Amino acid sequence: MKIDRRGFLVASSSALVLGKSGPLLAAPEQPSDTPEPPELDRIEAREIAVYTTADKTNYRLSATDKLTFKPMGQPLETQICVFVDPSKKSQTILGIGGALTDASAEVFAKLPPAKQQEFLDAHFDPRKGIGYRLARTNIHSCDFSSGSYTYVDEGDKELKTFSVNHDKQFRIPFIKRVVAATGGRLTLYASPWSPPAFMKTNSDMLHGGKLKPEFYQSWASYYTKFIKSYEREGIPIWGISVQNEPMATQRWESCIYSAEDERDFLKNYLGPTMKREGLGDKKIIAWDHNRDLIYQRVSTILADPKAAQYVWGIGFHWYEPWSGGDMMFDNVRLVRETYPNKPLIFTEGTVDSFKAEDIHNWRLGEYYGRSMINDFNDGAVGWTDWNVLLDEKGGPNHVGNFCFAPVHADTRTGELIYTNSYYYIGHFSKFIRPAARRIVSSPSRSALLSTAFINPDGTVAVVVMNKTDQKISYFLWVDGNAAEVSSLPHSIQTLVF
Repeated sequence: MKIDRRGFLVASSSALVLGKSGPLLAAPEQPSDTPEPPELDRIEAREIAVYTTADKTNYRLSATDKLTFKPMGQPLETQICVFVDPSKKSQTILGIGGALTDASAEVFAKLPPAKQQEFLDAHFDPRKGIGYRLARTNIHSCDFSSGSYTYVDEGDKELKTFSVNHDKQFRIPFIKRVVAATGGRLTLYASPWSPPAFMKTNSDMLHGGKLKPEFYQSWASYYTKFIKSYEREGIPIWGISVQNEPMATQRWESCIYSAEDERDFLKNYLGPTMKREGLGDKKIIAWDHNRDLIYQRVSTILADPKAAQYVWGIGFHWYEPWSGGDMMFDNVRLVRETYPNKPLIFTEGTVDSFKAEDIHNWRLGEYYGRSMINDFNDGAVGWTDWNVLLDEKGGPNHVGNFCFAPVHADTRTGELIYTNSYYYIGHFSKFIRPAARRIVSSPSRSALLSTAFINPDGTVAVVVMNKTDQKISYFLWVDGNAAEVSSLPHSIQTLVF
């Protein structure tokens, strides 16, 4: 059976749990303008709040325990521990969130007003919901649009007809609501799936093809017009990526760039054009594709100083198991070790092939948990899920590439359906705030996965995932002090102190 770039997850994680959202326990909003979290003192005096999501229970980001540290010293080999060292800090977190696509915007518009507000609270309010602060959107159409479209008339090389009026029906109003829900603190970046058909070698927005050299300048100017148009609508754009999935020929909007193509377009056209148009402060993300080819792509582009000067960081997706293997986290770590001054950001991940009958398997959330823990431990500064909202069929999508999302809306009834991936993501986004620093977290058993952060206000959030069928008791161990924690089978916990 052939598995496409997203459909691999259908084989590896059957589906997700759907259910009505209960109220989430309030978590204090963290300030995002503190440059450096304070040093911790008196660990033994801190109380630990435990939040749990677990299979075969009603726990969904639920407050399940209050613990205290006690002196422990050297643990025995037989005592399972998660060791945390707040004194060893790594990358600063940009944010966690998802994609604000045409599909999400169209579904949102179909919801009753009360459900629209529920959705906004659930995603963007850190007290009522999970506190997203990072988002991605598409530059004109992608597969998760109701049809292919561009912002210019066919053949308009000079971009005289450029207009984002199409987006004013659904996407721009939706993003404005999201920006307002974050109090104006949304970090939003944009990615193109394909240039207009007339700019491409195959004269088609779909099915791959390449950007014709005679349109390099037109296409570079297109990005700047998009940014300026959205900012005139009151939507700040933090950055862009050069091309979504530049090595994948898809049946939807797609465009192929070799590493050399991307390097040369970036250094000769896109970077200089952004600077010339007064947008030199906008961040440019290279690659924006899977972990499998990431090192070759990055090393080729960054070997050229003229291209490297325009690269803020490296984006990556999780679809490399399309070939039948596993997620290749070590490739991300290798890029981090080799190019420590270029931030890493996860830019897309989702499950393909929406099937209502597959909706109750727990392993979907675990796939998110495993990826997020490893990606943060490998150096990612941000993590962006794919569509934040889809309908009861996993769309709309103009090529039938229907997917799962953390939240689905039944547009027939107006109800919102929260999947277990929403809660797994929330164990990170709710408690790990922008400007947090990653700190060392080291489990003593492979059955547990963990990552840890210190927030700008000095609170520590430790995420621990139990991927086994067994209940595991372990000690959260910090500087000679420890608290015993009970981890349920197939669960994820965030411990906050």
